[in-house]
Amino acid sequence: MADSEARLVEEVGALLRRAAADAILPMFRHLTVADVAEKAPGEVVTVADRRAEELIAAELRRLRPDSEVVGEEGVADDPAVLDRLAGPAEVWLVDPLDGTANFAAGRQPFAVMAALRRGGRTEAAWILDPIADRMLVATAGNGAYRDGEPVRTTVEPLAAGTLRGVVATRFLPAELRRRVAAGADRIGAVLPGQHCAGQEYADIVDNRQQFAIFWRTLPWDHVPGALLVEAAGGVVRRLDGSPYDPTDGRAGLLVAVNESVWDTVHAALLATA
Repeated sequence: MADSEARLVEEVGALLRRAAADAILPMFRHLTVADVAEKAPGEVVTVADRRAEELIAAELRRLRPDSEVVGEEGVADDPAVLDRLAGPAEVWLVDPLDGTANFAAGRQPFAVMAALRRGGRTEAAWILDPIADRMLVATAGNGAYRDGEPVRTTVEPLAAGTLRGVVATRFLPAELRRRVAAGADRIGAVLPGQHCAGQEYADIVDNRQQFAIFWRTLPWDHVPGALLVEAAGGVVRRLDGSPYDPTDGRAGLLVAVNESVWDTVHAALLATA
């Protein structure tokens, strides 16, 4: 890794930690009714989300003055901001508080996430667990690291009955939900999910679970984790097996610790009869 790239990794990691310390952690379990609003049916936003995004976006623009920032809350206010992701500019993706519903309810997990894309390619990613103060980082071609130590997903071709992983069923179409339910007994454990994509990706990188299936694939939820899993040796693909492109607007994603596990989970839970 070049010195300039290493400095950027450190600077952004420090920035996410500052945002968590200044805007997020002081509000955890101290939110008032006025601090929480519904931004869409069933989805909430808090003052901590907005303040953290403001802090992170301002500092990222200072670090890279020619870059653009696409933040979750900025897109909620102006959906046209998302168009920047498909443009030629260097773009930051920011999820200032992933797992907001958990945070608003006073429970864990929640995360702070960011990714840097250049020319349609994700070059770097960060996921911070603010409570544990653990940071996952990856840069394209240089592997994945947790707090400076390299992390790798397992390369073993594990049997279906030994696998455990998440299926986020909230947004799954009825037919796909039926298929997953029909195949669930072929898998060791199909978990309901933790309502925090950052934690799901971290658990795959750390081999605490071997797969995750998502239907809704908003880029700020998945771009950071996708690079981290792939940099650690895992696989991230659309449900039809095609590569994950966060600009194509399609739904559905299967993430796995390795190619063999991806194939096994797909056959057990997603293949048509």
